[in-house]
Amino acid sequence: MKTHGWLRLLPLLLGLTGCSTTRNSLPMKNGQTAQEFSRERKQVLTADYLLSLPDGYGSDPAKRWPLILFLHGAGERGTNVWLVAKHGPPKIAASAKLPFIVVSPQCPAGKIWSNDLLLALLDDIESRYAVDTHRVYLTGLSMGGFGTWSLGLSHPERFAAIAPICGGGDLITPLLANKSELARLPVWAFHGARDSTVPPAESERMVNYLKKIGGKEVKFTVYPEAQHDSWTQTYANPELFTWFLQHSR
Repeated sequence: MKTHGWLRLLPLLLGLTGCSTTRNSLPMKNGQTAQEFSRERKQVLTADYLLSLPDGYGSDPAKRWPLILFLHGAGERGTNVWLVAKHGPPKIAASAKLPFIVVSPQCPAGKIWSNDLLLALLDDIESRYAVDTHRVYLTGLSMGGFGTWSLGLSHPERFAAIAPICGGGDLITPLLANKSELARLPVWAFHGARDSTVPPAESERMVNYLKKIGGKEVKFTVYPEAQHDSWTQTYANPELFTWFLQHSR
């Protein structure tokens, strides 16, 4: 069963009601006064996504299912959600069932992945479907590989394992994250040695940092002949999905 739908969340308050004010109780120092800014902002988070449910879903109301959150690349952005099924788990789910709930959101044109949106979507899915929250996996390719590094390393407590493909990230995210949570997060990264779009060094430095802080399971597969498309070979390998299922939080 495969459906697509809209996630519309209630407005999120991103600050406190108020406006820019001067903290008059503090004295002037070096020609400056201390100021305090406070303002309410509202944001509605919306995403179109593909949803695939595994065979047997719903036959046992007590059963909880593992979930894969898949992040596509820049070429699948836009308003036609079916573009998302061009690669990866949603493509596989179109012809052969995976033993996972597969959630594949679409990023709007001109945008990059938003952690706030992805976490809100994940919260919504977990509240409405029979998700085993101890077995939630994250993967993505190219722009989605960057999104996987960003979301996975910012919120390692949400995922049982992550698999970023031909992506990269900024080191400030893991530097400021909870090191013990990061060290427990299983990571299997993939890249093509001949990738001229996103150099393999982008994945390598993320992997090396996680190993440096004591990552208990950090794997890095480099395909010697692959260029930017290192995802076709990766998602065609059933070992990736077996590896996912070996991990639980």
